[in-house]
Amino acid sequence: MQENLLSSPSFGLVIVGDEIMSGKRADKHMSKVIELLANRGLQLDYADYVGDDPKKITQTLQRAFESGDIVFSCGGIGATPDDHTRQCAAKALDLELVLHPEAERLIRQRIMDQAKEMGQAYEADHPNHVHRLNMGMFPLGAAIIPNPYNKIPGFQCKSANPQLLKSNPWASVYFLPGFPVMAWPMIEWVLEEYCSPWFKKAAWSEKSVIVYGAMEAALTPIMIKLEAQFQGLKVFSLPSVDHPEHGRHIELGVKGHPDVATPAYEELLKDLHDFGASMGPQLVR
Repeated sequence: MQENLLSSPSFGLVIVGDEIMSGKRADKHMSKVIELLANRGLQLDYADYVGDDPKKITQTLQRAFESGDIVFSCGGIGATPDDHTRQCAAKALDLELVLHPEAERLIRQRIMDQAKEMGQAYEADHPNHVHRLNMGMFPLGAAIIPNPYNKIPGFQCKSANPQLLKSNPWASVYFLPGFPVMAWPMIEWVLEEYCSPWFKKAAWSEKSVIVYGAMEAALTPIMIKLEAQFQGLKVFSLPSVDHPEHGRHIELGVKGHPDVATPAYEELLKDLHDFGASMGPQLVR
């Protein structure tokens, strides 16, 4: 495997909101982020869910900033009392919140557009308008993420750990609204703007086979051997006890860059044959 294939970042997702944790709303972000990444040969590595608790949000964001990964955070960047993400991001980085000048311009432009649509005069100092500028209060040094839906931007903050940035210069958290109609095109913009160098390098291949009548424990040595033999490979085992077509079985497979996954899968099939496993359909994704 070429060395540059190992230097691709991992991707994480943070979903913020009591409405998700209480079940009032179902999360739609994770499946969409998986799709957006997969379309570019990338994959989501983990997701964190957290309610509107400032302490827990801050702890979650501290982990994100120290992860060395590219992390998308959806939700909590508005200006109502239950929106804490902007403040927690600043606290996680030990930075002050400041009004971003470009964010202020965009928010004021949005207010002027709305006033024009309603046939009203724009009052720059109206308390409601001044309050809405809080949505442009970002940690010092943040960069904005354009919002094509209503112009109210999101923001990006890099990790504050200089040693981490030396090895993982991409280490950033991208803060987006909770509304899918806004967040999803903003995530696409981030991917195209910052992640395109990895699109082809991180091409992903997944191959698996249905195995009948075997125990996971008996197949574990094969899995361990393959991961040790092929650098960057992930081996997975998905047991099922009541599948409508295959009944009790294990879907055993490999995933990773095609240069690794293809020979690893051939080795997997050979090992299963030597093991005497009863194999069914093969799956390629």
